[in-house]
Amino acid sequence: MSENQKMGLTARIMIGMVLGVALGFILQTILGDSKEVLIPLGLFDLPVKGFFVDGLFHIGGQIFIASLKMLVVPLVFISLVCGTCSLSDPKKLGRLGGKSIGLYLITTAIAITVAITLALFFAPGGDVEVPSTAAFDAKQAPTLVQVIINMFPTNPIDAMANGNMLQIIVFALLFGIAMALSGDAGARLAAVFEDLNTIVLKLVTLLMNVAPYGVFCLMAKLFTTIDMGLIVELGKYFMVVVLALLIHAFINYSILFKLLTGLSPVVFLKKMKDACMFAFSTSSSSATMPVTLETATKKLGAHNSVASFTIPLGATINMDGTAIMQGVATVFIAQVFGVDLTINDYLMVI
Repeated sequence: MSENQKMGLTARIMIGMVLGVALGFILQTILGDSKEVLIPLGLFDLPVKGFFVDGLFHIGGQIFIASLKMLVVPLVFISLVCGTCSLSDPKKLGRLGGKSIGLYLITTAIAITVAITLALFFAPGGDVEVPSTAAFDAKQAPTLVQVIINMFPTNPIDAMANGNMLQIIVFALLFGIAMALSGDAGARLAAVFEDLNTIVLKLVTLLMNVAPYGVFCLMAKLFTTIDMGLIVELGKYFMVVVLALLIHAFINYSILFKLLTGLSPVVFLKKMKDACMFAFSTSSSSATMPVTLETATKKLGAHNSVASFTIPLGATINMDGTAIMQGVATVFIAQVFGVDLTINDYLMVI
């Protein structure tokens, strides 16, 4: 696919997003407080919400998301096996893993620190009133020991069926290392995996061509059903989250990218625009992973062995956007319920 075609794809995704948002607002205005509006067509009345919102837009958006997620497990497993077996030296894999995890921990800590700082400054929960009977029931987080144990699958097929990315990554790493150490048999199987990787990436390319329509359906459904009153009431919360996301994406990442590579962050952001657009419209790291992998290898020039290892791992344990949301939400909930958090509490969150 040429550069002009890729530019055209990004523009089409943006157009689909804008049109979806606009149509969503129009339909929400038409529907108002009523559950349904009927359009008389002579022989029958066409239900606006039932046909468009719960029908076409819902089906189109969900099929698009499902198609992206359909590719995640085979793409991660196949590309990670290819990348691991190409790193014949286990020391290289260890260094790559150590550097990647170290960087992920740093960026996540920076992201949540920015989120907590902005939340404390703007106090998004200070003006929100809740009933005196309201209560918050927090779920118990798994222990570090349990997290480590759960990384190793007892049934790799079950892990793939359930989309357990950490278990898939561990199994793919072990499988790739075994292939690299298996001589001619491993080399023959590696060639098969390389061909499979090419085919899966071709599927990604085909799916990208229908992305504008999927994004249109997602945005139209979202902005037809979204509660505008709730957005106004929680406006300060949304503002803090968006501000933290923008600071982290365009300032923190740019500084880190410049320090670590010496390259222009502007060029990097331009080449990543397709992946960024997918991530924004789908709100899913897993669904965006196929596009991110293709962008990293074909547009950024990252080696397949590096990209296929770091991107699936990052999409699983390095979700900075989620960290920002949770950081702001922690302060927001504490302010709403009048809980005073200490510096130790904030350090525990980070």
